[in-house]
Amino acid sequence: MKPPFSLAVIVDDDPDITLAAKLALRDLFEKVETFGSPAELLTLLKDTSPDAILLDLNFQRGATDGREGLGLLGQIMELDPDAAVVIITAHGAVSIAVEAIKAGASDFVAKPWSNERLAATVRSAAALRHSRIDARTERGRATELLPSTETPLLGHSPAMERVRVLIERAAPTDANVLILGENGTGKEIVAREIHRLSRRNAQPMISIDLGATSESLFESELFGHVKGAFTGAAGERIGRLKAADHSTLFLDEIGNLPLHLQPKLLTALEQREVVPVGANRPTPIDVRVVAATNASPEQLADEKKFRQDLLFRLNTIEIELPPLRDRREDIPDLLDHYLSLYARKYDKPQRKLPPGVLQMLIEHDWPGNVRALRHASERAVIMAEGDEYRAEDFPLPTRHRAAPLSAESDTLNLDQLEKQMIERALRMHHFNVSLAASELGLSRGALYRRMEKHGL
Repeated sequence: MKPPFSLAVIVDDDPDITLAAKLALRDLFEKVETFGSPAELLTLLKDTSPDAILLDLNFQRGATDGREGLGLLGQIMELDPDAAVVIITAHGAVSIAVEAIKAGASDFVAKPWSNERLAATVRSAAALRHSRIDARTERGRATELLPSTETPLLGHSPAMERVRVLIERAAPTDANVLILGENGTGKEIVAREIHRLSRRNAQPMISIDLGATSESLFESELFGHVKGAFTGAAGERIGRLKAADHSTLFLDEIGNLPLHLQPKLLTALEQREVVPVGANRPTPIDVRVVAATNASPEQLADEKKFRQDLLFRLNTIEIELPPLRDRREDIPDLLDHYLSLYARKYDKPQRKLPPGVLQMLIEHDWPGNVRALRHASERAVIMAEGDEYRAEDFPLPTRHRAAPLSAESDTLNLDQLEKQMIERALRMHHFNVSLAASELGLSRGALYRRMEKHGL
């Protein structure tokens, strides 16, 4: 079986010590190198980053104060800030080892050691190093995925002012927040605003869309996994919960989390620790959770779909976003923002929006909410000609009530029947795509493709 780590380095001027340590670690590392002097290690670190370094503190004959090793530790941390350094010390020099840990060492082992204790200590140090690197990578990816221009929380209707008040009160705390609202109302924008105003904003917010995640990957994405935990797990993976340590985790479409995984998420939040798939030991976490769903409070109250104890853990603060049809007075501000944004993006002129066209857009019900308005604005900017926008630049779909299917139905066209069934399911569930997809026996992705096909 392949060892879990690649390279360990042992630095000690006693060849018996280096040999004993090498034998104890050979099952954990593909390669174990031994050095008798600090200079050899520093040369290696210029080109290589070992998974773990086992370091003695005294090299000169008769030295016992550990100053030489502490100085070397400082040089190691400068060359490799992620280095996992385990100090080798004598029983009477524990105070020096503690000083080394304050300077950046991961742990220490006292001579003489037991091989089991040495292997366990070095394994933990190497695993911690990998976790730190993975967390930074995950956070870096989250930063890269941030939109180049953050969408602000627009609108000054009474409904939106109430939302702002709740955000301002909740954000500075560590209370978990549940955001409710139809698709396209801006739940992620609210989550980012909560994070921006929180004490955790020095780190990027970590997000996971549970509605777009394969059910087979839910557990690995949330909790991470160790190497060999399942077929295809070729290496360790840090989960989103650990990646969001000391930050905010945004769980979008939380209503899609399978019932059998909800207890594990609840345990992680209650005990503030996570157990990766295939692991035996929990890892501590400090995470603030902001969750969102398009399910209604009545649907969330169904214990067959969502655990109530998890719901109580998530909805310490509850923010409900109104649909755009209930805050039509915000539509002019939204149009002004998105038309200007896309005009700059596509290097198009800033056109006027005539009162008649504006009134048409205000009266539209916008079933897709702000997201649909944004897409319509983008298309209008691209397609418009002349100095003013026209009604035809905003192709607003007309939603006809689906005719009931019966023996007397006036069409047997499969495409028309499919469109009618999709419209019926969407209306039945108030345009909640997840529930409509379930009603139709489709995945969310399959339903979105059919909606696009039929212009819904």
